[in-house]
Amino acid sequence: MKAVVFHGIGEICLDTVPDPSIQQPTDAIVRITSSAICGTDLHMVRGTMPGMVPGTILGHEAIGIVEDIGRDVRNLARGDRILVPSTISCGFCSYCRAGYTAQCDTANPNGVRAGTAFYGGPKASGPFNGLQAQYARTPLAHASLIRLPENIDDDRAILLSDIFPTGYFGAQLAGVRVGDTVAVFGAGPVGQFAVASAKLMGAGRIIVVDRIESRLEIARQQGAEGVNFDQEDPVQTILELTGGIGVDRAIDAVGVDAVRADKGAAAQSQQDKQHEFDEELSEIAPRQSQHDGHWQPGSGPSQVLRWAVQSVAKAGTVSVIGVYPEGDRFFPIGEAMNRNLAIRMGNCNHRSITPRLVELVRNGSFDPISVLTQREPIMNAIDAYHAFDAREPGWLKVKLEP
Repeated sequence: MKAVVFHGIGEICLDTVPDPSIQQPTDAIVRITSSAICGTDLHMVRGTMPGMVPGTILGHEAIGIVEDIGRDVRNLARGDRILVPSTISCGFCSYCRAGYTAQCDTANPNGVRAGTAFYGGPKASGPFNGLQAQYARTPLAHASLIRLPENIDDDRAILLSDIFPTGYFGAQLAGVRVGDTVAVFGAGPVGQFAVASAKLMGAGRIIVVDRIESRLEIARQQGAEGVNFDQEDPVQTILELTGGIGVDRAIDAVGVDAVRADKGAAAQSQQDKQHEFDEELSEIAPRQSQHDGHWQPGSGPSQVLRWAVQSVAKAGTVSVIGVYPEGDRFFPIGEAMNRNLAIRMGNCNHRSITPRLVELVRNGSFDPISVLTQREPIMNAIDAYHAFDAREPGWLKVKLEP
């Protein structure tokens, strides 16, 4: 079969690899009908998420048809059309039963303290071969896979595999309540769904911070107020828009991609720093050689974390769903502590959140389709990675069709 395979930092290829097979009685083999490229995949390719094992198939979002099942998969049958949630969970450990399916004690072979198991990630997450392929082995299929209603097509369903649940999780972590003013940092796919989710939870105002006008325009179409940080100071603007109070909730939907507030950079304008950062990451390029074979975190917190903390009202909440590597050790804790802020963060509990969102899409309460902007055959996957990484106009979310 064909699959997008990680070979090293800055090096991915569309390879011919062996078809997967049943290895455990709780496995299912899925014929992929749609997969997608996510910003998290770019972390693997750039090296900002270290520990990737060469030969790993990338991708953690997919829709497909069950081709084969292990003897202990009793709730699915061959031919079922299913959604593959990005994270893997067993359904029986104490964390899964409490709804913390991203912290399943069983799924990650690295042990109960290892954290989230997900497809197409580094060694610390499994590793498990990913879903940007024609077929995939899905472990713990009985507790992870979700059967799809017939009236949800692949274009909408693929958005339910990761980014809609993650955006919803961000708003949930933030504790968005009716009437709240919410700031979302990052107008990428997850940020757009954080906006949509905050609206579903009753937010009164939503302010979105980004620098790409096409993405800010999509947020405005959802009813959000856009702030372009290339053109104005986002913290000052948010304070002005809120009468000097700040927002009730802030959501970091960017993560490690955010420019860092490094020592010695204070004299630079935010615009210059962002342009510098974008030049560094505008192409999928090797980073190991720049740092003696290892990615090095910056010397300060990401700029988004600084902005989020500075923009929130006293006793407000900061939600962090943007991905950060384990090596990051910096947070503006003094500013947060002095204003009694609550900080909540983590990986999305897909299996406990997604069924409700599937029902919202099925019954017509919410249509996620506007976030999907590109459809490409898997044979064009490498070019699609480059266009998505460069944030070319119109490239918000990319679906791959095997």
